[in-house]
Amino acid sequence: MAGTSSKDPGGRPGWAPPVLRGDRMEAGLRTLELEVRRRLDGLLQGNHLGLVPGPGSEPGEARPYQPGDDVRRMDWAVTARTTTPHIRETVADRELETWVVADMSASLDFGTALCEKRDLVVCATAAVAHLTGGGGNRIGALVSNGEGIARIPARGGLPHARGLVRRLAETPRAAEGVRGDLAGALEKLRRPPRRRGLAVVISDFLGPLDWERPLRALGGRHELIAIEIVDPRDVDLPDVGTVVLADPETGRQREVHASALLRKEFGAAANAHRQTVAAGLRRAGAAHLVLRTDSDWIADMVRFVVARKRRWSGGVA
Repeated sequence: MAGTSSKDPGGRPGWAPPVLRGDRMEAGLRTLELEVRRRLDGLLQGNHLGLVPGPGSEPGEARPYQPGDDVRRMDWAVTARTTTPHIRETVADRELETWVVADMSASLDFGTALCEKRDLVVCATAAVAHLTGGGGNRIGALVSNGEGIARIPARGGLPHARGLVRRLAETPRAAEGVRGDLAGALEKLRRPPRRRGLAVVISDFLGPLDWERPLRALGGRHELIAIEIVDPRDVDLPDVGTVVLADPETGRQREVHASALLRKEFGAAANAHRQTVAAGLRRAGAAHLVLRTDSDWIADMVRFVVARKRRWSGGVA
């Protein structure tokens, strides 16, 4: 689904995320809510609006296995009896509890395209809240900026969803040199155990993969979605001659010459890291969505959700 190419008078594309800082915060939050409603309403049908097929744990009917089905739902008794692989579908609970783990560490206070990465964390959370709202469903969040982890209890209703998105947008920036703690936030969601539901992890997943073990543990109990936030400068260096590179989570800086060889090595290392992250998310059983600061994030979200719905219905994603 292609995004609109229209631009506002300031030259920003019509699909660009709103500015969520300073005196533009209020207007930005209103714009975000209206844009999410306009482009996501009517996308899918059903109480859970398509992010999950239904979080229920009650066994339902068995049906033949299809490529893309979750092998954890394999019904071995029916498979053995019929000699054809079958999975056991589940009956959806009447209410869905969604938890968002939002990484707001210093590495997300950065952006070289249309927004900072932290803005996309807020936008993605607003979309998740909209796609899972209604029907008595609840949403809560754990927000980590490295200096601490804030817990927003899971509740239902539009006022709560609006307040959650606002709390996220107003999360203070961590001081330079403070490392993020995504693994700690995941552990806080995992313990104590919560009712089965949907867990959405939003991060740029830069740095060590110490989050993989708690994420795999979460995947054993919840439906998982991982949203990776990417900026163009995360994956390649521009040809700009001498440049100062800074790590916001350690405060270290280094002046380098962006030669063709360095840019090639940087791109290879960044690609290798992203491949490692993708493999770790697959091992955890998480559906993987990438949102970029230079791309139409709602169009990317729509493609992701439609592909999931098509896969559940037995079509080809």
